[in-house]
Amino acid sequence: MLEPIFEADFLPCSYGFRPKRRAHDAVAEVRFYAMHSYEWIVEGDIKACFDEIAHPALLDRVRNRVADKRVLALVKAFLRSGILGEDRVLRDTKTGTPQGSILSPLLSNVALSVLDEYIAHAPGRPGTATTERAKRRRHSLPNLKLVRYADDWCLLVSGSKADANALREEIARILSTMGLRLSPEKTLITHIDEGLDFLGWRIQRHRQRGSDRHYVYTYPSRKAVKTATGNVKTICRTTDTNLPLDALLLRLNPALQGWCAYFRPGVSTDAFSYLSYYTWQQVGRWLRRKHHRSAWKDLRRLYYKGDAWWPASEDRQLFNPARAGTTRYRYRGTAIPTPWPSTG
Repeated sequence: MLEPIFEADFLPCSYGFRPKRRAHDAVAEVRFYAMHSYEWIVEGDIKACFDEIAHPALLDRVRNRVADKRVLALVKAFLRSGILGEDRVLRDTKTGTPQGSILSPLLSNVALSVLDEYIAHAPGRPGTATTERAKRRRHSLPNLKLVRYADDWCLLVSGSKADANALREEIARILSTMGLRLSPEKTLITHIDEGLDFLGWRIQRHRQRGSDRHYVYTYPSRKAVKTATGNVKTICRTTDTNLPLDALLLRLNPALQGWCAYFRPGVSTDAFSYLSYYTWQQVGRWLRRKHHRSAWKDLRRLYYKGDAWWPASEDRQLFNPARAGTTRYRYRGTAIPTPWPSTG
């Protein structure tokens, strides 16, 4: 019931936990504007966002759009319902929105929309006429673009590093009205040539091979690749070697397929090849532990069928990330459909 009310108010710069929007749209937005002179980026990091949202400020924003006192009472009760810890002790929740509920993502967007609204009304804001943006550039004034996915956000600045620094301080002040704090160590200001990590992707401008042209590329970040290989290693370590190979493949294949599906629309071929080789090694070691007295030629005869030197059970084959292929994500910009009418 609350979603259509607030969806009518949310701005296009917000992508997280919203219908018909996805992380790929946010990454494509950053890449698009980085290619069009928005070269300085404020990488936002909010300390414990879901845990520190001030209840009075959040309820005030809900109250501005919802008049039904019964609904307001339910929202307030939800916020103050407490959290049952692993030690079975119920702790009061005086701040924040308890995670794991259907209402928390919506309320976090309601709280963080203060940032969206501030940028939407700031000088050089998104939607400024082309002539006005050009005029601001001639006078060394910055133009802005915000891209936010829940509490992960990037402020793209067409201007100087000093402009980005000033905007970071101003954003810290705006977020403080909701009880939120920026992490000084993790809220970075970077140039697109240095690159940034956003939603698991590395976004960076490079010179195209064989030419003098420069393009902004998106590919899996090192942290994302390390997480994927760590997940493969954990699955291989925790799957009992007394089980058949099929039990291991039933755990590995969905994890590999999901990771490759997320990173498919990008320059991911090298990452897929590395993950393929790493997975092949880990499965081979699992088979060696399972048959520690068998020679490699016996293991190949038993488990490496059809595709030469690629593990397979009687029912399925190990998913090969190197064969996943890549594609290009179509930038949708402001053409993203919404199921709810806008109040504007």
